[in-house]
Amino acid sequence: MSAPELLNGPMPAAVERARVQGFLRWLAAERGVTLATWEELHAWSVAELEQFWAAVWDYFGVRAHAPYDAVLLERTMPGTQWFPGARLNYAEHCLGLPEDADRVAVVAVSQTRERRELTFARLADDVRRVRAGLQRLGVGPGDRVAAYLPNIPETLVAFLATASLGAVWASCAPEFGALAVADRFAQVEPTVLLAVAGYTYGDKAVDRRGEVAEIRAALPTVEHVVHVPYGPQALPDSTPWAELVADTDAPLAFEPVPFDHPLCILFSSGTTGKPKAIVHRHGGILLEHLKNHAFHWDLGADDRLLWFTTTAWMMWNTLVSALLVRASVVMIDGNPLHPDLRAQWRLAAETGATLVGASPGYLMACRKDGVRPAEEHDLSRLRQIGAAGSPLPAEGFRWVAEQFGDRVLLNVGSGGTDVCTGLVQASPLQPVWVGEMTYPSLGVDLHAYDDRGRPVVGDVGELVITSPMPSMPVGFWGDDDGERFRAAYFDTFPGVFRFGDWCRFSEVGSCVITGRSDATLNRGGVRLGTAEFYRALQDVPEITDSVVVHLEDPEGGLGRLLLFVVPAAGVEIDDDLRRHLATTLRTALSPRHVPDEIVPVPAVPYSRTGKKLEVPVKRILRGGDPGTVASAGALLDPSALDAFARYRDGGLR
Repeated sequence: MSAPELLNGPMPAAVERARVQGFLRWLAAERGVTLATWEELHAWSVAELEQFWAAVWDYFGVRAHAPYDAVLLERTMPGTQWFPGARLNYAEHCLGLPEDADRVAVVAVSQTRERRELTFARLADDVRRVRAGLQRLGVGPGDRVAAYLPNIPETLVAFLATASLGAVWASCAPEFGALAVADRFAQVEPTVLLAVAGYTYGDKAVDRRGEVAEIRAALPTVEHVVHVPYGPQALPDSTPWAELVADTDAPLAFEPVPFDHPLCILFSSGTTGKPKAIVHRHGGILLEHLKNHAFHWDLGADDRLLWFTTTAWMMWNTLVSALLVRASVVMIDGNPLHPDLRAQWRLAAETGATLVGASPGYLMACRKDGVRPAEEHDLSRLRQIGAAGSPLPAEGFRWVAEQFGDRVLLNVGSGGTDVCTGLVQASPLQPVWVGEMTYPSLGVDLHAYDDRGRPVVGDVGELVITSPMPSMPVGFWGDDDGERFRAAYFDTFPGVFRFGDWCRFSEVGSCVITGRSDATLNRGGVRLGTAEFYRALQDVPEITDSVVVHLEDPEGGLGRLLLFVVPAAGVEIDDDLRRHLATTLRTALSPRHVPDEIVPVPAVPYSRTGKKLEVPVKRILRGGDPGTVASAGALLDPSALDAFARYRDGGLR
């Protein structure tokens, strides 16, 4: 395997000002640990887990109401116990210190109402009042509060108020259908449901009163429905938000909870079965996000994070956590491409964003459309572009470098809901490699394993974590005996956390995620990730999207490799184009990865968090019902699955 291509090296100015430098100096002065490079820091962070996480705790001044007895009782997984004895509260660390009072904490941008700003002082006061309002509704430690809310300040306030009480938060975006929401919230049995009656997406008004009625009917444990006003509609039979946020003399307080106390419940996509209710802990999210945001994202006071997300994605939780390091957050609700492709760059300029998060699909669309963000907008404050959610092709790396030079770090990363952070990504102290993610994150003992559980470099394997992380889940809600939890992560390699992605590490430590391991293409022993398949087709102008699945032969033959493509406007998928696509794939990949059939479809199915859904397509082709292979409310367009059933039944060729 050849070495990856260097995009750009560490930028001297970025290295000099990087916030992680302060941590390195502190380690030398306070701990007697001298580390010269990022690679040395990472090696120390996984070899000396206890020392590393204790140092993160002390460096950031974690405010504990009771001290911890040990950092880590033992390294075994599952069942790791972090910081036993400690009592703390995540929300307490988000609301700043007295000197932060006048800093802007939140810039809220919406297509439903006017732009708003909240200082840390205003945010803290709103949390204080909503905390008291939730207490009046009977919410206390361990109770669940569910939110069917968009990415707006009220959602943030309610989340922090819930956390301050030691109650447990769960949220879904209002674009989710009622059934998908009920599938999630019913598992956690909330007592309070916060909801909007509608919202605006682009220039379209969306009424959600019917969905809210269905959701509340499916949740018998809900005692109170709180209507957050957003748009002209009213929500019948509900408690007004104004009552929740009413003025009160109640002080702002924070329930001291154990390190492992549940903070929030994040749900898996629900595209491969019943959504998993993944429980994250106060202490784990606090420590992980302090480390991630300061050392990888290089955020601190006076920085501003702009990353479009909905409340159903773990990126919402990481957006909120920018407050931990005193950066302010830009909360965007609505269609991020309205009124045009340049909208996010304009907003980054207007808000003075220092880190902009963008999906790889968005960056590639900007490249294709000839957008020149650095020339068209004042992005002089921008220091880093984050990209996550799917692989970014090599051409996307080069396009970002062409637009911004070496002034802006391109931080392409991968992580997920399971750990609520990035597992592999860049940092200001490291080079960026074309088409690859730079290095495992600090404190993450990350490897690729072959089928026999051996680490491999240069070959593809299962992405695994071999040492505990504080932000690994406590478990799944309702999985009292831990059976589902162990089956999800630890059955394949006992004692090792299997993440479910297929990846390849290079000799320099960089990484390529090649797709979900359950969607691997394996033709005659030649395994290939679906991401590499899509990368080979990305510049074919005659198609706008594609999805590929491999139907294995139980007798051990090659099976059937099926490529479904969405033709560009006015294009017919004829035999000449099929031959061209086959040649492209044969040249870029291998002769064994030439599809047996190339079939046009109206659309490719995606989850609402932007994941291409190969596994549900495969299940349909194996005989599954489109209505049951994935929760319709979790899909961007549920009708996108219908074409695959028609193909299976002989009606689409």
